[in-house]
Amino acid sequence: MKRLHLMEEAERCLLCENAPCSKACKTADPARALRAIRFDNASNSWKWLKDASEEELAAAENACIHYDRPIRLREISKIIAEEYCNKPKTESDKEGGLLNCGKETGGKLPSLEIEFCGLRCENPFFLASSAICTNYEMVAAAFEAGWAGVFYKTICLEEIKEVSPRFDVVKNPDGSFAGFRNMEQLSENPPAVDFQILSSLKRNFPGKIVVASIMGNTEEQWIDLARMAEEAGVDAVELNFSCPQMRLSGMGSDVGQNMELVAIYTSYVKNAVKIPVIPKMTPNVDSMAKFALSCHFAGADGISAINTIKSVTMSTGSAIDGKRIVSGYSGKAVKPIALRFILEMAQNHIMKNLQLSGIGGINTWKDALEFIQLGCRNTQVCTAVMEYGYRIIDDLKEGLQTYMAQRGIERLEDIVGEEVKTFATTAEVDRDTKVFPTIDRSVCIGCGRCYISCRDGGHQAISFGEDRQPKIIGQKCVGCHLCRMVCPTGAIGMARRIPKTV
Repeated sequence: MKRLHLMEEAERCLLCENAPCSKACKTADPARALRAIRFDNASNSWKWLKDASEEELAAAENACIHYDRPIRLREISKIIAEEYCNKPKTESDKEGGLLNCGKETGGKLPSLEIEFCGLRCENPFFLASSAICTNYEMVAAAFEAGWAGVFYKTICLEEIKEVSPRFDVVKNPDGSFAGFRNMEQLSENPPAVDFQILSSLKRNFPGKIVVASIMGNTEEQWIDLARMAEEAGVDAVELNFSCPQMRLSGMGSDVGQNMELVAIYTSYVKNAVKIPVIPKMTPNVDSMAKFALSCHFAGADGISAINTIKSVTMSTGSAIDGKRIVSGYSGKAVKPIALRFILEMAQNHIMKNLQLSGIGGINTWKDALEFIQLGCRNTQVCTAVMEYGYRIIDDLKEGLQTYMAQRGIERLEDIVGEEVKTFATTAEVDRDTKVFPTIDRSVCIGCGRCYISCRDGGHQAISFGEDRQPKIIGQKCVGCHLCRMVCPTGAIGMARRIPKTV
């Protein structure tokens, strides 16, 4: 198994509860190492493997309950050791105090503390308002695991009746969620029960941020719910203008698609309470910035974005007594769409003081980083927790801290919005130069995928013969890089940018 396939092998792991492989090891935790690799934290995974003997790892492989074949832990251990322990350290590694082979190099990892709407957060990772935070026990467990805060499941004054089944999924070939569709509405608890839960959470976890998400159907309901939230002692209130599958009209995304209602309800709530007010926006609009602008002028302190995208899946297993409905889509597939809306708001200078909370397809610390670099001061996670559990917080935090240490960044605040300036309009980008692809022969396995895609979907700029060596035809290549996108081994890279020839 080459280094190239490390993630592929780790993705086969079932991420078991009370994993038998780790129980078979007295001096190591291979299950934890595999989870670190899965969540883009491979550089720190060695500390959970470093003390294991060959015999222990063999025993762990024998204990693996994978339905196909055991995870190749001995080979993974060797690759991790070679990749992350035998390379000379960079100066940034030394200065950052990164973990190398499980040992600290001096110093400590940077803090993830950041301020959001005047609230000091221990890290930027929050639970999003959803099924993952519907009672005290669930949120308390998440807080104890290391999550900084919660946007509690939306509370309303209307009777909520949920359907069964209520979820559907589009899966990747490895079985993980590519996209997730849910038909769930709001909290089924009586409001008094939910506000008591929020009060208890804030009392027992004073260092965590507790946000009440609310939804009204009239001005009076919005005001009453906001005041109840404030009386419960929560830190802020989120206004759900965005749930796409409400049974009653005039609620959820029906409000979020009406600029006048968004402004009116935000203003009413803002005038009724002293705590921060954070509208949650729907992506089911052509432009989010104009709706966020309405919230801004109405006094909002921040914006949560995005809620789920209206969607349809055709699985018969998700039908409700033979009927299908349009409902919300989330998960990895929606991240580029969520980032587009975040960027749109971040680029609006009128709203520069309106702080952003990013939601949509966050699975790893790298996903969260992208939201932060486009201007978000915290991030909310839902679908990944539903798939993998609260435990993903470990790698979210450590991965982001390691990244900051590698760059020599001490404050998370210093990278908020740093990539906004790299975006341009289609009229502003360079159209007079191009970048040719290059092929690394030591990595290319001669599968011909690049040739097929270029031939049938590109510019017929790759030749492929009996020697199974793809070759770039410079006279035809336009530098589109479709070949690089489809290469399964990462053998295709980029040359330097050069002027186009006439």
